[in-house]
Amino acid sequence: QVLLAESGGGLVQTGDSLTVSCALSGRAFMYYTMAWFRQAPGKEREFVGSISTTGATYYADSVKGRFTISRDNANKPLYLQMNKLNAEDTATYYCALEPKILPSSLLRLGVQYGYWGQGTQVTVSS
Repeated sequence: QVLLAESGGGLVQTGDSLTVSCALSGRAFMYYTMAWFRQAPGKEREFVGSISTTGATYYADSVKGRFTISRDNANKPLYLQMNKLNAEDTATYYCALEPKILPSSLLRLGVQYGYWGQGTQVTVSS
């Protein structure tokens, strides 16, 4: 069984920085793609960014240059460092994992990921 647990969300001010993390427990995978998605109230879930075993990262245009995804190794949590936060970043942030390297054309599709965390709320106040 694989469990993903996000933490680190909270209430911040516009322009602040915040790092959320996703701890993985259970089975370890030699190859994987891990991603962050977010969902704001009344909106569809959207892709934020991803990282694979190769270390390659991809980001949504809305966060590119402000957010950074990292993971040191398979035994470490997945991190999402968020800088220059604004009200549009307010959402519940979810981490997801798929135990294979997904092609770039599929990274943004939530249905491609088999494992999900419960989410952590990030609220940016203006």
